[in-house]
Amino acid sequence: MAGCAARAPPGSEARLSLATFLLGASVLALPLLTRAGLQGRTGLALYVAGLNALLLLLYRPPRYQIAIRACFLGFVFGCGVLLSFSQSSWNHFGWYMCSLSLFHYSEYLVTAVNNPKSLSLDSFLLNHSLEYTVAALSSWIEFTLENIFWPELKQISWLSATGLLMVVFGECLRKAAMFTAGSNFNHVVQNEKSDTHTLVTSGVYAWFRHPSYVGWFYWSIGTQVMLCNPICGVGYALTVWRFFRDRTEEEEISLIHFFGEEYLEYKKRVPTGLPFIKGVKVEL
Repeated sequence: MAGCAARAPPGSEARLSLATFLLGASVLALPLLTRAGLQGRTGLALYVAGLNALLLLLYRPPRYQIAIRACFLGFVFGCGVLLSFSQSSWNHFGWYMCSLSLFHYSEYLVTAVNNPKSLSLDSFLLNHSLEYTVAALSSWIEFTLENIFWPELKQISWLSATGLLMVVFGECLRKAAMFTAGSNFNHVVQNEKSDTHTLVTSGVYAWFRHPSYVGWFYWSIGTQVMLCNPICGVGYALTVWRFFRDRTEEEEISLIHFFGEEYLEYKKRVPTGLPFIKGVKVEL
C-alpha cells in the first residue's frame, strides 16, 4: 500500500487534508473572476495552475501527495456545486460530482480521525480497483451520450431526487459504521486478529452485520439513479451485489476465526442488511 512515509503528529493528516480540500473548493469563487473580466476558460486555467504552484510551494512529499489529492477532490466538489446551479441539462451531473468527491474525501478524513494507524494514500480509495474505474468511466460515457441524444431522459427530477436521497442515506450509514467501529474498521479485510480487535455489535451494527457495505451498496446504485442512467443502473446493481456477496463471505470467514461462537450468535441475530445476501454458510 502507498504509505505516508514518516508518521506525522496525530491529527495532522486530517487537518492538512481538510485545509487543502477547502482550498480546492474555493473554485466556487471563479464566477467572481469572470465578472471581473477574465474569460471562463482562462480563469479556470489560471486558477488550477495557481493552486498547484501554491501546493508545491507549501508542501513536500509525502504531505504534497496528501494535499494534491484532497485539493483535487475539493476542486471537483466545487465544480459540482457550480454545475448543480447551472441552467443546463448537466445540473444533475453536478450533484453526482459533489457526491463522488465527498465520498472519496470523507473516506480519508474519517480514517485519519478514527483509525490513523491504518491511514495511507489508499484511504482516499481513488485507486480502488480497475473494475471501479471502468464502472465510473462507463457511467460518465452513458450520461454524456444520453444527454446528447435523449436530453429529456436526464431531466426526470423526481428520479434524480430519489437517487440523491439514496446517496445521502448510503453515505451517512457508511460513515456511521466507520465511526462506530473505530479502530476496528479497515478498508482491507484482515486475515490476522490484532490485540485491539473487538467484535462491534452496537449502534448501526445492531441493525446490520455489515452496515458499511450496506451504505456503499445503496450509495453506488443511488449515483446511477441520480444520473438517470438506465444501463449503468442495472449494471451497477448486479455488479455491486456480486461484489458484496463475495466480500461478505470472505470477511465472515475471518470473523468466525477471530471470534468463534460469539460471532456465530451475532450472525444468527442480525442480518447482513444486503438484499438476498446471508453471508457465509456455516456447517454445524
